[in-house]
Amino acid sequence: MDPRTVCATVLLAAGTAVLLFAVLAFRTLPRPYARLHALAPGTSLGAPLTLLALAVDAPPGRGAVKFLVIAALMVLGGTLTTLAVGRVTAEHEGRLSGDSGT
Repeated sequence: MDPRTVCATVLLAAGTAVLLFAVLAFRTLPRPYARLHALAPGTSLGAPLTLLALAVDAPPGRGAVKFLVIAALMVLGGTLTTLAVGRVTAEHEGRLSGDSGT
């Protein structure tokens, strides 16, 4: 196996492990706010590692760049998604009013 394949396999295994641990934590944690902590690593670390593995394994060119752009968007969007879900959960439980700016 060449070094690119080994690197892609290691990245894919790491991303898959993070995603599986996030799913396991999500299934076992009882409260919505605790579950948010389980989802954050999956969206901001697990999926980007998997996409990085795909970029390393893809032939050089536009395909690899597309995977890298999607991975960067996942890193940035994962945090924002977690914050948005937390806010909606707080509004649903009555801890935060829907029109509150704070």
